[in-house]
Amino acid sequence: MNKTLTIVARIETKIEKIELVRSELIKLIEPTRKEQGCILYDLHQDNDNPEIFIFYEKWKNRELWQTHMKNDHLKVYMEATDGAVVDFTLNEMSQIGES
Repeated sequence: MNKTLTIVARIETKIEKIELVRSELIKLIEPTRKEQGCILYDLHQDNDNPEIFIFYEKWKNRELWQTHMKNDHLKVYMEATDGAVVDFTLNEMSQIGES
């Protein structure tokens, strides 16, 4: 299956860890955007609840996204933010009406 994959990842941090998690998430952007198959990789922070971050991602296919999930920069992020994240939700989605 070679259909594009949309990922919506929601990260909720402890209030006292917002800046730590924010800085670690920002470090993921540049190396991820250079990865094979990455079409879009945008980080957002909620305006009313700054402890909530969303990554909106688009990948050429699920296989290339799965390769991304095994990369070292994600392992570094996981270690750096261990204990700082309250909730993490990841949705694999397909665009409706994709051309």
